[in-house]
Amino acid sequence: MAYRNMTLPELARHIGMDAREVKRLADRGVLPGMRVGGEWRFNRAQMLDWLQQRMHTLDRRHLRNLDRAMSYGDDDAVICRLLASEAVEMRLQAKSRPSVLRELVRLAGRTGMVYDPAGIVAALEEREALGSTALAGGFAFPHPRRPLPYATAEPLICLARVPAGIPFGAPDGRLTDLFALICCHDDRQHLLALARLARLFSGELPDALRQVEAAAEALALIIDCERQLLRQRA
Repeated sequence: MAYRNMTLPELARHIGMDAREVKRLADRGVLPGMRVGGEWRFNRAQMLDWLQQRMHTLDRRHLRNLDRAMSYGDDDAVICRLLASEAVEMRLQAKSRPSVLRELVRLAGRTGMVYDPAGIVAALEEREALGSTALAGGFAFPHPRRPLPYATAEPLICLARVPAGIPFGAPDGRLTDLFALICCHDDRQHLLALARLARLFSGELPDALRQVEAAAEALALIIDCERQLLRQRA
């Protein structure tokens, strides 16, 4: 996807938001944009950054609309497709932010699809330097600032639990023990994965994941939770 500028109606359709609401946010200086000939224009790269950094502030309605806007269809089980059983570890050995990022990439490497582990780690560290990807509730979704189409053979997600938890900059100040690494190849899939994970983890899933030890059980919980979410569209 080229990083060209979008008009206000184009942005509204892109992120699944009412155009009047987009205009209000732009007029208040909340959205990054600029006026050209009296009309708002929004840069795709800046909007990607804004959405990533504000994902934790979006309410359920906005997350649902963003999810639907990015989705490729009503039965788009994106997390189930991108999360392989080899990329789930419920007792990840990590004691700090740098070590958990390295271990997550090592976990992703179990799939045999990682071409550039060092590059992914560097991209994750760059993104965390902009602001923690940890959310309230003890979970985080580390991801590169930009999609990395050449770092992996296929887009992927990996899931891990660090039983003792580590300080990861969560807004509620608590330790983070659940991590979902996102490594996608394009903006649309990247934002869809972020929005979908935020929706899945907003309910009972985190506590359920903390009760299981086997990777297969964790994967089954994710699959069931996403299927339930998708059935709500019907």
